Amino acid sequence: MWIFYLVLTVLFLILTILPKIQHSHWVFRVPEFGKIQLTYFIFFTFIFGFFIDSSENFWYYQSLLLIMFVHHGFTLVKYTPLYRVKKYTQQYQSSERLHFISANVYQFNKEYDRFIQLIEKYQPEMFLTMESNGDWEKAIRPLEKDYPYQHKVTLENTYGMHFYSKIEIKESKTHYFVADDIPSIEAHLKTKDGFSFVFFGVHPPPPSPTEEETSKERDGDLLSTAKRILEIKKPIIVVGDFNNVAWSKSSILFRKTSHLIDPRIGHSFVSTFHAKYRLLRFPIDLMFHSEDIFIQNLKTLENFGSDHLPVYCEFFIDHENEEQEERIDHATQEEKAEAEEMIEEGKEEDGNRDAVVTED
Repeated sequence: MWIFYLVLTVLFLILTILPKIQHSHWVFRVPEFGKIQLTYFIFFTFIFGFFIDSSENFWYYQSLLLIMFVHHGFTLVKYTPLYRVKKYTQQYQSSERLHFISANVYQFNKEYDRFIQLIEKYQPEMFLTMESNGDWEKAIRPLEKDYPYQHKVTLENTYGMHFYSKIEIKESKTHYFVADDIPSIEAHLKTKDGFSFVFFGVHPPPPSPTEEETSKERDGDLLSTAKRILEIKKPIIVVGDFNNVAWSKSSILFRKTSHLIDPRIGHSFVSTFHAKYRLLRFPIDLMFHSEDIFIQNLKTLENFGSDHLPVYCEFFIDHENEEQEERIDHATQEEKAEAEEMIEEGKEEDGNRDAVVTED
């Protein structure tokens, strides 16, 4: 049992150190995703240590586990209600409450009716689908009668994206920031009560042994989005499958360079992937917003057959309330230069993806 305890402690130390090494290879980036699970495993191993026959070095290893637990816990507590943030009430000068659903549908998921039922049940003013190909576009066409405004990017490479809205889309465009097969949607909308805002939908590729070898394209795409956001002087929401976690360096750099707010801070993790395995679920479907957008509710909804849970958000816009400005972090000159370098690296990276992906 002592050897088992020792092996676990060393393994947890390795998984803690790897993300600290600033290298884009997936070996260094993937351990960031499992920080929540790793923290629990460290805690249980620490407790387990008191029930085994120990050696003379027992307290050194226990101290190491405790240090790792505090290290991870210090980061994670920010994404729980234990980290206090100010609550904001809706004022008379604000917009009506608005709602959206963001869902990675999983391209090979054929349970189209379950997704349609989900949209009909919650009736959001907007919804975004990712991994939606031609089959998905055709299958959810019945929803178009209720969502007359659309922006469609139909691809068969698992990076298709569709945006549907009951709110009028004044202007929309598709960006290909780092690769010609990785789209992002930028939609400018205006509500009936006269509030304009911009909705960004993103889905960069993940670093993993089965997809992209490095995080260069992901990071470059996200930071290109941040750069574009700075050019827009309207309320902004950015949502999608970031294939990233909020505490990673590139996510923090995105938040700082875009001057946006992470609504998970002081709220909850809102873990979405993998939908079928609760204990191995990571919060990689993220959302960020500008200071004049106020989040009332952010949660996951029931599964509809995808490997991701859909994200549901309720919010309102208030141009007069400046109380959230204190939640905005600004990038230093060094961080801005680093972001530019990561954008260029993302553009230079060759993702080598198939134009048509089929289920094996």
